[in-house]
Amino acid sequence: MHFSNDTELYHLIGTNIKYYREQAKLTQMQLAELAKISISYLSKIEATGCNKSLSISVLNQIANVLGVEISEFFKEVE
Repeated sequence: MHFSNDTELYHLIGTNIKYYREQAKLTQMQLAELAKISISYLSKIEATGCNKSLSISVLNQIANVLGVEISEFFKEVE
């Protein structure tokens, strides 16, 4: 997989986090609390125009809460 810029990468990750969060029937507030991150940070991650860099640690926390492999955040959801 190849991303032409960081914004494209962050958008894919944010879209996938939102997708898996909705599949888990969690609100942003619930996921933020369970992942121990702020609601505003999660909201920015999921936003379409996200240009916020993410740490592997935060991605891991979110993946653990959602019960998915961290690599799923980097794949195109069909």
